[in-house]
Amino acid sequence: MSLGLTEIALILIVVLVLFGGKRIPELAKALGKAQYEYKKAKEMLQNEAQDLKDSVQKAAEAEEKKSEKK
Repeated sequence: MSLGLTEIALILIVVLVLFGGKRIPELAKALGKAQYEYKKAKEMLQNEAQDLKDSVQKAAEAEEKKSEKK
């Protein structure tokens, strides 16, 4: 599903009417900050998941070596 030129123009006109020309830069700034925070949180969660995966894998390898020695 993609938006055509007409749909984009209509959305921009509605946004301009609802929020006015002065509020649009504020909204864009808030949207940019929200996007940055989302990306930062997503990367942090991915790093934590990778760390957890690595620690579980190391523990499994250590357990495997321990059982091989017996």
